[in-house]
Amino acid sequence: MTNLTDLERARFNMIEQQIRPWVVLDDEVLQMLSEVRREDFVPLAHKALAFADLRIPLTQPSEAALQGGQCMLEPRIEARILQDLHVLPTDKVLEVGAGSGYMAALLAHRAQRVVTMEIVPELAQLARANLQRAGLTNVEVREADGAKGLVAEGPFDVIVLSGSVAEVPAQLLSQLKVGGRLAAIVGFEPVMRATVVRRTGETTYATTQPWDTVAPRLVHFPEPSRFHF
Repeated sequence: MTNLTDLERARFNMIEQQIRPWVVLDDEVLQMLSEVRREDFVPLAHKALAFADLRIPLTQPSEAALQGGQCMLEPRIEARILQDLHVLPTDKVLEVGAGSGYMAALLAHRAQRVVTMEIVPELAQLARANLQRAGLTNVEVREADGAKGLVAEGPFDVIVLSGSVAEVPAQLLSQLKVGGRLAAIVGFEPVMRATVVRRTGETTYATTQPWDTVAPRLVHFPEPSRFHF
């Protein structure tokens, strides 16, 4: 590992010390993480944290951004979601919650086309600029509320929710192709479950919950009461 720049070493350490130990072993995913320059999607004020095992705020003030979900998720969470989805070169992908555009960039490296939705105008602009700078032409940022999905352009092979929801949204499941996969982080703090739903038929779905984590809420999704009497 001689002659590595500090950036390359930090990226290498992120992959080897954070992501591999989190059972992300898919060579294609690891290769994408080494090729897509995460630091280019991190705001200048937080560049030093680009490869840290942290959420990174994308707006100011930082504390409010983290609480309100205007942040990048930890790299290991994004990597694990990518691995679980098995994105194919023929896939059409919908992402809800563009943030800085980093997850969309990773998806675009593997998928045929990606549409990423972002409700915060400032973030939609940021994601658009970052993705253009990265030279990705198969990804489009829509400034819109992703809670309803994108019926007119579905169905999709893959739908990714880059944040958490209280329950898997039926409205988005209906926009999956048969054989399509939806990934979301579902539940309530302190423990949420990474949830992957595959559409197996017109009205049938298969669900797995392979690992636990916590992520900030996406806005405008149903928030049912946690208490049942």
